[in-house]
Amino acid sequence: MFWIVEKLQKRIEELAAYRYRHALPLDEWEMQEDEAGANGVSRPPELTGELRMRKGERWVGYDRYVWLRRKVRVPEDWKGREVVGLFDFGLTGAGNNAAFESLLYLNGRPFQGVDTNHQEVFVPAELAGSEIELVFRLWSGLEGGGGPRDQEHQFKRAELAVLDAAADDLYFTGRAALETAKILEESNPFKHDLLTAADRAFKLLDWSRPGSDEFYVSVGLAADALRTALSELDNKHPVTVRALGHTHIDVAWLWQLKHTREKSARSFSTVLRLMEKYPEYLFLQTQPQLYAYLKKDYPEIYEQIRERVKEGRWEAGGAMWLEADCNLTSGESLVRQILHGTRFFRDEFGVECDYLWLPDVFGYSWALPQILRKSGIKTFMTTKISWNQYNRMPHDTFKWRGIDGSEILTHFITTPEVADPNVWWYTYNGQIEPFTVKGIWDTYRDKDINRELLLSYGYGDGGGGVNRHMLEMRRRLDEMPGLPKVVPGRAGDFFDKLHETVAGTDRYVHTWDGELYLEYHRGTYTSQAYNKRMNRKLELMYREAEWLHSLGAVAGGGDWSGYPKEALYEGWTTILRNQFHDIIPGSSIGAVYQDARAEYAEAERLGKEAIQAAAERLAGQAEGAVVSVYNGAAFDRTELVEIPVQAGIGSQGGWLGEAGRPLRAEFDGSRWLVLAEDVPATGAATLRFDPSAGQQTSVKAFEWADGVLRTPHYELAFDEAGRLVRLYDRGLSREVLPRGARANELQVFEDKPKMFEAWDIDLFYQEKRREVTDLRKLELVECGALRAVLRLEWAYGASVIEQRLVVYADDRRIDFVTRVDWREHQQLLKVAFPVEIRATEATYDIQFGNVKRPTHWNTSWDHARFETVGHQWVDLSERGYGVSLLNDCKYGHDIKDNVIRLSLIKSAIDPDPNADQGEHLFTYSLYPHAGDWASGGTATAAWALNNPLLAVPGASAFAGKSLLRADGAHIAFDAIKKAEDEDALVVRLHEYAGGRGLTTLTPGCEIASWQECDLLERPIGDRHDGDKPLRFELAPYEIKTFLIRLR
Repeated sequence: MFWIVEKLQKRIEELAAYRYRHALPLDEWEMQEDEAGANGVSRPPELTGELRMRKGERWVGYDRYVWLRRKVRVPEDWKGREVVGLFDFGLTGAGNNAAFESLLYLNGRPFQGVDTNHQEVFVPAELAGSEIELVFRLWSGLEGGGGPRDQEHQFKRAELAVLDAAADDLYFTGRAALETAKILEESNPFKHDLLTAADRAFKLLDWSRPGSDEFYVSVGLAADALRTALSELDNKHPVTVRALGHTHIDVAWLWQLKHTREKSARSFSTVLRLMEKYPEYLFLQTQPQLYAYLKKDYPEIYEQIRERVKEGRWEAGGAMWLEADCNLTSGESLVRQILHGTRFFRDEFGVECDYLWLPDVFGYSWALPQILRKSGIKTFMTTKISWNQYNRMPHDTFKWRGIDGSEILTHFITTPEVADPNVWWYTYNGQIEPFTVKGIWDTYRDKDINRELLLSYGYGDGGGGVNRHMLEMRRRLDEMPGLPKVVPGRAGDFFDKLHETVAGTDRYVHTWDGELYLEYHRGTYTSQAYNKRMNRKLELMYREAEWLHSLGAVAGGGDWSGYPKEALYEGWTTILRNQFHDIIPGSSIGAVYQDARAEYAEAERLGKEAIQAAAERLAGQAEGAVVSVYNGAAFDRTELVEIPVQAGIGSQGGWLGEAGRPLRAEFDGSRWLVLAEDVPATGAATLRFDPSAGQQTSVKAFEWADGVLRTPHYELAFDEAGRLVRLYDRGLSREVLPRGARANELQVFEDKPKMFEAWDIDLFYQEKRREVTDLRKLELVECGALRAVLRLEWAYGASVIEQRLVVYADDRRIDFVTRVDWREHQQLLKVAFPVEIRATEATYDIQFGNVKRPTHWNTSWDHARFETVGHQWVDLSERGYGVSLLNDCKYGHDIKDNVIRLSLIKSAIDPDPNADQGEHLFTYSLYPHAGDWASGGTATAAWALNNPLLAVPGASAFAGKSLLRADGAHIAFDAIKKAEDEDALVVRLHEYAGGRGLTTLTPGCEIASWQECDLLERPIGDRHDGDKPLRFELAPYEIKTFLIRLR
């Protein structure tokens, strides 16, 4: 009846302004435009003084940088008191900092970031009584998605003042007590004790003359009274919350990479200043990419960080180069993320990483536990899984068992969101408030095994991080009755203690055996298709470059001097950077993808140059009439290669393989198609052109008549819209399609999700579907002895879809080589293949193996997976027969009942209104097979599609030989490269079909020794000397890495 809560709320709000006394206004500043907006301005420029900005004026811009400069003398009588600057130059988006931000230079040096969430700047005590120079570099920010829009700001405040310690203490203590009381239940006696204590204290305030000396005397009395009353309350609580400062910085999202570099400087300098004032403050920063930027741009800030790391107050950890997407990134790229990341932490900070901090990615591959354990990582942390749409994970602390059986302790941070308490998800951008401190424990699901939790706090996504308010609240909430204790804590220490707790408990600790599928953001498998294509192409290109240079070193007698280590590292860094969890998923603004195109082009140039240099080294003096064909796979290959007319190779003649054996070949008018036979695994074959020889071709292999294409393997029939209406497998005598079905049907769905345009595909997208039926062309354009090609063209809206359907005489693959000029928005393009297969599970290719997922919607866990990720192939098989769908750059799939669909183009309108507009190039392939996918050769067919044999001029020094040959079935080589720290060969392989057995790896060169190592290339097994083959056990889906020293 006395409105105690409302009254206290009002009084605390009023008190906030009276914490600052003797204000010295700074209403006018020199101003100068910063047209360049360059990164790494470590010293401010000399300003001309021609322009001024005054308090109350507006400043407007898009990605605009402005310099402000002002000198001021700190009053002499402020010595011994806390001098604080208060600055507000505009607006800032809630946490994302997509709008106004600034970096303050104090006396010429970068000092602290200032934005709406960080308006206080404490002036060093030694500067009292002296003149100081304040220079701000203001940034207007961007629009945060959509079309470019100017950001409107206003110069609202700039002044120096003295912080009144008693008023500041009363403000934070009163606020902590009130907010705690508000969240406690009515039956909790602490609720009433806290309200009574705060009410009695605030009644002591003399509001008759606010700001007078008498007022501040009453403030001191009230602060003491409240402290005394709280000290008399029993604040023991069985739970401890470890509070860890953090700022999650998206390397790119609603801003570009160049903006992130400045965000890092602003955010990290703020941390350093707060650490000077709060000695107990502990802070975690992950992502070596950010540190690398800072080291280059702001070396002075970087060196200060190194000192804090030595002290143990700044925790540098997290393992990966950056917080990478774990759906689309290949297995080898995930290894390189950790390899590059952990090496940086070790070399720069002397830190060994043993946990992966990955709060905000859009799903977690089943391969991760093995990758982490074989990289020395013991613990995995995330929060994003709480965003699931349909099902909540049953546990927050558990063991996650990976595809091979490896287990890693996993912990979900359960901090609730203050900004919207009604949302169901948890946050990594936590606040230090009673609501979050109580809520992190209330929502935690494993209370019976663990009573210590980790709360990551600080503004994030766009950086900013912790502010003084959070640190002051942390101090007070630690003493507040009814709440867990709140103490500073490091992530590494927390995880070490968690391991001890789990190991020592007699309570049930859950094991999750399977992928951690995020039931959200399913559109990220498809958005911004160009980036996904380039990521796949470059991952494989750099693999090719590494193994070819390794081959060259072996052929050169162990000479590694030609290995382009720096160029490959630079290219790999570009690949890794663009795997950030808002770049490759397609959820960033358009400018980010313009930057990515430029970066990918440079990485592609470096990769091509590396491959060319390796080929030239292997070939020696190139001979125009000789071509070497290289095969980096773990299996021998017989495939078509295309060879253009060049010096010594004309349009008339024939081709000879090893030992002069004639090869089947044909000239199609511009290039030769040659069937390269038995190209050895990790080796090469030499093809010689003989102008006097006749072409070796078979009898006519293809027939085309009345809309039916007959091949050595299939009979394909088309309807008037160009869709397949019959596919008969001649070799296995069965229909591939159900009666009446239409395959290779291009389907377009209205794609307007409830939220998060680029991120999401919602289940109701299937309600509105159109088929692409406006066929403009269907014609036979090539019909030789080795392959036949149909050309199809459709129109849809303002878009054009062109396809070359390619069938082969010696390959069961049916390729759909596709070019699309896409001009639609909010339209999702898929291709559908109904197949005559009965199966309740489909198999999807993932990193270092594969996963089975249901084809039905029996449970909420099943239908939540209505769109899922696959890499190079998916398969639907029944006993004795199956059908696989392969691709060269796509990831999104849905397989329901007997229909396989592949997502091709998404075309969202936010945050990039022009996403996926223009040219798309991709190939998908249908691959019917006998047996299941493993016995039917699906994985090798997909590898051939994604990694065509490489044909280059010249006779290879490794012709007819293999660098390495594995005798076990279903083995893939993931990397053949130079070791990071010595002149030795590193070989990484894995078993991909779920089998177990003894494997022999036979080298095609003289070796001095071999030794198993982990993914970071640290030896873990016995060293074996001599040239004997490598023999070892390989478990299902196991990754093995070996360090081989050459003789």
